[in-house]
Amino acid sequence: MPQTSEPKLISGNANMPLAKAIARRMSLHRGVNVGLVDARVERFNDGEIFVEVFENVRGEDMFIIQSTSNPANDNLMELLIMADALRRSSAARVTAVLPYFGYARQDRRTKARTPISAKLVANMLVGTGIERVLTMDLHAAQIQGFFDIPVDNLYASPVFALDIKSHFKGRMGELMVVSPDVGGVARARELAKRVNAPLAIVDKRREKPGEIAEMTVIGEVQDKICLIVDDICDTAGTLCKAAEVLMEKGAKEVHSYITHGVMSGPAVERVTKSVMKSLVITDSIAPTDPIKNAANIRIVPTAPIFAQAILNIWNGTSVSSLFEADTLGPIYDGMYEND
Repeated sequence: MPQTSEPKLISGNANMPLAKAIARRMSLHRGVNVGLVDARVERFNDGEIFVEVFENVRGEDMFIIQSTSNPANDNLMELLIMADALRRSSAARVTAVLPYFGYARQDRRTKARTPISAKLVANMLVGTGIERVLTMDLHAAQIQGFFDIPVDNLYASPVFALDIKSHFKGRMGELMVVSPDVGGVARARELAKRVNAPLAIVDKRREKPGEIAEMTVIGEVQDKICLIVDDICDTAGTLCKAAEVLMEKGAKEVHSYITHGVMSGPAVERVTKSVMKSLVITDSIAPTDPIKNAANIRIVPTAPIFAQAILNIWNGTSVSSLFEADTLGPIYDGMYEND
């Protein structure tokens, strides 16, 4: 149903630059100022989180922008408490915008007596009165089924496809999209179709978590520009090792396109010293200064696609239309030239 008032945005502390960028994009689209709702989200001396909203939100369509990234537990609690504050302030609807959905890698029981934490987080979000979730590149598609509310899962691959067509213009015939493991083949295949490139797979075998015993390349990468595609880069160990293996197999160059740059511990140093010519990540997680300063790490913005998705949800129009290049291209305002 069309709304008479403007959508209202509120943000936690997880990724304030992205929240402000989304607000600016929405202001451009609407022709009116769409700012962040004035609120304070802070901690008491003992670490308890306190939220106070300074504006009237009664009857408003509220969107909370908050990635549940590191520190995951603090950012998750901020999100839950903000949602509770808005519901108790009589907001008409609360939508959680999670550019990065933390705990997504715990989406199944890998062995006996282990939790399914992604389901627990879903229950907590629904329990606070959140009525809709908007996120990007869930680690596993079945996580949408953990929620008893609508979940809109945006994809980074259309944005990456625009970036690839811009940066590899004239070399598109040399591209090879690579999945760094068998589980990510569907994601890599989707991007390969968009850029009309063949697909290869790096099959890795682990002795135990965090350690890689061996890697095998399935596909011919000789003299190819390899683009490794994945959803999360955490410590970058697997990614850098995969790049080395591809170069050993005769690849001309290796680049990586990763949606969520978690970049824990030695990740930035590993990427900087690796054989990869570039690592492209989105700003779904607020980049640290070392990430911004790294010579071979580039960040593509997600504010345009999130701003349009929020407006589509608010207007009651299609979110899936944003999966198409013809729709997404104009949203990125000529940032990438269309072929």
